[in-house]
Amino acid sequence: MEIQTNVSLKPYHTFGIEVKAKEFCEVSVVAELKEALRYAEVEQYPYFILGGGSNVLFTQDYDGLVIRVNTKGKEKVSEDSTTVLWRVQAGENWHDFVMWTLDQGYYGLENLALIPGTVGAAPIQNIGAYGVEVKDVVETVEVLDVDTFDIKDIPHDACAFGYRDSIFKRQKGKYIVLAVTFRLQKNAGTLVMDYGAVKAALAQMKVDAPTAEDVAQAVINIRQSKLPDPATLGNSGSFFKNPVVDFAVFETIQKTYPDVPHYKLNNTDVKIPAGWLIEQAGFKGKRFGDAGVHDMQALVLVNHGKASGQELFDLAQNIRQKVKVDFGIDLAFEVNIL
Repeated sequence: MEIQTNVSLKPYHTFGIEVKAKEFCEVSVVAELKEALRYAEVEQYPYFILGGGSNVLFTQDYDGLVIRVNTKGKEKVSEDSTTVLWRVQAGENWHDFVMWTLDQGYYGLENLALIPGTVGAAPIQNIGAYGVEVKDVVETVEVLDVDTFDIKDIPHDACAFGYRDSIFKRQKGKYIVLAVTFRLQKNAGTLVMDYGAVKAALAQMKVDAPTAEDVAQAVINIRQSKLPDPATLGNSGSFFKNPVVDFAVFETIQKTYPDVPHYKLNNTDVKIPAGWLIEQAGFKGKRFGDAGVHDMQALVLVNHGKASGQELFDLAQNIRQKVKVDFGIDLAFEVNIL
């Protein structure tokens, strides 16, 4: 393991902001990760665990050690007549893994295609899209306990999964995800195609009897049409969580906006798209210097070239304040702010 000093983080996060880490290292095995953590402790440095860099906004240089997890590998744990368990290392690219599962004839992740980031980040955020969340297929999460250096498998029921939430997010800093074991289906079964956008994309593809591969391609088409490629326009995907409000709040909004898009979760809670709220607040497509809101998806903040992290954070705060004034809703960040 090599410790580098004064390292630009621009290539390592999808906003592409020019910020530097005081010290930086990449780890490819658990022993190196432990070594890096011990080094940070001895030097009394704060540290930050970095995966694909698709869910972080650096507002300033990082005055500590950035540890990039680059562990690789997939291992079949067990299988039966209908399912198979695969343990996947945290540093594996998420989208590549999803497409690999389809190539192998394993199903359950097709709706989560083209989500940026790594496998290790997936359970932390409980990533989800188009009616599927990663919790639906997570069997166990292998973690390193930062305090004791013990390695343990946390079973699904102990992960406390919620909407873009988990025990790993709530107890931030206690665990580092090392690997995730997924229970995948050997046959496609019932595909999740309830979302209108997915149905429309499949119709555009002229698919009459969709396969899991078709659903994945439909999701890819949707994402590519709505979301900017970080390689050409810096962004972190969804910057805000879609808020969940009680029915009374929803009905109040619906009186003014009869066509407000929504998804009823149960008898008391309704999810409203944050992108719609931001668009109604007047921010869609707006640009403030090089910090802006994407013109196709208002949920996405973008770096048009030389925006600073602070400028993007200030824009995000202005959006939150306007949505709060207009709708009485507090938008929560989906990205990590440093």
